[in-house]
Amino acid sequence: MSDCYVIEVSSQTAGIVVRDTGGYAFFAASHRFQALEGQIFRNAREAERAARRLVTGQDLQLAS
Repeated sequence: MSDCYVIEVSSQTAGIVVRDTGGYAFFAASHRFQALEGQIFRNAREAERAARRLVTGQDLQLAS
């Protein structure tokens, strides 16, 4: 399993997640994804889903 992943939504880079204690920490690539900055996710897929919800305007249910 990798220690970091690039998260993309609709061909736009949302940020990266880096393995940290307890999961993966999100680092936003732009202001659009700033709401996720510093959040800890169980895995990269969970972070991708959160970024997608942010783009589509759905309510965020953050992991931490």
